[in-house]
Amino acid sequence: MGYNGLKLPLVIAHRGASGERPEHTLAAYELAIEQGADVIEPDLVPTSDGVLVARHENAISETTDVAARAEFAGRRTTKTIDGRSVTDWFVEDFTLAELKTLRARERLPLLRPGNAAHDGRYEVPTLAEIVALAKRHGVAIYPETKHPTYFAQIGLGTDEPLVAELHAAGWTTADAPVFIQSFEVANLRRIAGMTKLRLIQLLAAGGAPADGAVDSYGAMTTPAGLADVAAYAFGIGPDKAMLGDGTLVRDAHAAGLHVHPWTFRAENAFLGPAFRRSEDAGGHGDLRGEIAAALRSGVDGFFTDFPQTGVETRDAVAGE
Repeated sequence: MGYNGLKLPLVIAHRGASGERPEHTLAAYELAIEQGADVIEPDLVPTSDGVLVARHENAISETTDVAARAEFAGRRTTKTIDGRSVTDWFVEDFTLAELKTLRARERLPLLRPGNAAHDGRYEVPTLAEIVALAKRHGVAIYPETKHPTYFAQIGLGTDEPLVAELHAAGWTTADAPVFIQSFEVANLRRIAGMTKLRLIQLLAAGGAPADGAVDSYGAMTTPAGLADVAAYAFGIGPDKAMLGDGTLVRDAHAAGLHVHPWTFRAENAFLGPAFRRSEDAGGHGDLRGEIAAALRSGVDGFFTDFPQTGVETRDAVAGE
């Protein structure tokens, strides 16, 4: 189960170079590739006509200009998503053609005002467009299935369409440049029966999978829990806060699992306390130091919003 020529540890561009361009846009992915990322990461949600597109959530007011579009004012509604009531506009209520009329906005404009300068320039990309971009440049992709149980319940299941589209692209084997990730468990187990592509079980620092398949994410990090994960997954994607003293990495490796923590961001608001450099939430702290510490713990790859810094730090640590 090798990485088929990809440089290790992997630098995974989280939603593209999302520290420097609005997330989940072709511009963010293209910049990440220019900066040397090994992998680009799209979160996937379906349109009403079943097309998979890249948005972090199915609620889209924070990442598109939909709220300013009078023709869609009536689409604002309230839904229960994974047990939480959300009032917004939702991807699954738009056809692809309608969604393509919207333009992307920066999700964190107060922290990333430079990104907000790009508001209104970019479309919402489809999985097909991202696959084509990855193939042109020879990078891997790392799609995340968002809210798979919810979408299955409303008749827009995403597991089968995702696997079908990846297989149609010629990616069918365990060494294909693809990693499929999910915070849920049952859908990854289903996908494991549908494909040989590598699967990654995402882990949060608290709570439990929305599908109720496991009592808590914490239980999944014990040696027994990791052995269960290894029965269907290639690796785990833990919150970087879970790395701690390195026990999780060692135990995961002992279970035969690869470890790709998330998400390394430059802003003080997102850095661990030891790596913050001021009280300014949007100011940049010691991202290189935080990534280097994770690399020295033995991780096999990492998600970052700043892939150029990730690549430079990865290469520097490799040369130590």
